[in-house]
Amino acid sequence: HFGDAGQIGYALAPMIARGLMLGPKQPVILHLLEIPPAATALEGVCMELTDAAFPLLHGVVATTDPDVACKDVDIACFIGGFPRKAGMERKDVMSKNVSIYKSVASSIEAHAKSTVKCVVVANPANTNAYILKKYAPKMDKKAITCLTRLDHNRMVGQVAEKCGVPNTEVDGVIVWGNHSSTQYPDVNHGTVGGKPIREVVKDDAYLNGDFVSTVQKRGAAIIAARKLSSALSAASSVCDHIRNWVVGMEGKKFVSMGVVSDGSYGITEGLVYSFPCHCKNGEWSIVQGLDIDARSKELMETTHKELLEERDLALSCLE
Repeated sequence: HFGDAGQIGYALAPMIARGLMLGPKQPVILHLLEIPPAATALEGVCMELTDAAFPLLHGVVATTDPDVACKDVDIACFIGGFPRKAGMERKDVMSKNVSIYKSVASSIEAHAKSTVKCVVVANPANTNAYILKKYAPKMDKKAITCLTRLDHNRMVGQVAEKCGVPNTEVDGVIVWGNHSSTQYPDVNHGTVGGKPIREVVKDDAYLNGDFVSTVQKRGAAIIAARKLSSALSAASSVCDHIRNWVVGMEGKKFVSMGVVSDGSYGITEGLVYSFPCHCKNGEWSIVQGLDIDARSKELMETTHKELLEERDLALSCLE
């Protein structure tokens, strides 16, 4: 995975090496990619991975060459990106990041296994994934996803805290749309201990108000508190995303994944949008036939519109 000496990469590498992504019996070889200025820091990460003596870790390849990093990989986690700095416009960040993803697309297409599964974490995650798909046309478009499981898990955590139950009691929440503050965290199909969330919480004003804004703005709240962006929760969610996709659903009703739209729920085909998904034998499919009320439709459309604007901006940056 790409971006390994950074915060999320540093949190993610040991999780994978401990079996949190692919299970406690699956040995792994980590391919760690960094940009040249971070190469020395990456060497330090490698030393620590050796020192931790993880039983499942059967090798590490550390490199600044995307072709070497992508060689024969089964799973690719794209964590690296250009962070937004003070005074930068969204378009500036967009143009830096989409050009990174355009360039890495050819490496993954040429060198990874044909069965590779990709998850894009770096922001703007949905649009970076869209660009990856566009510039790796030979790849199966179902192989390219982006991470909205962090938002999904944030929803689970908020509902569990509100109801005073363990988070394993909460199921069937949905993140629709963009991994941004326009995302729509939908509780209408979710349950707590098998009962509808709205019935258990008994506070629609909270569920339609503060709950939604807390989930949408959680990333910013963590930056304000830590002076750094969320790393351990992001890394853990990457493991959940891949594990439920590749290993099994663990009894969950569905999971939120940013995937290439097939036109389901009126979302433009080809756009990378977060949907409720069900995974089986390593294949995801969008859960069909959910009842969408008028309020939900409107919120799903707002985030849809933002993604169309982002896509157009990204493509104009690359022209």
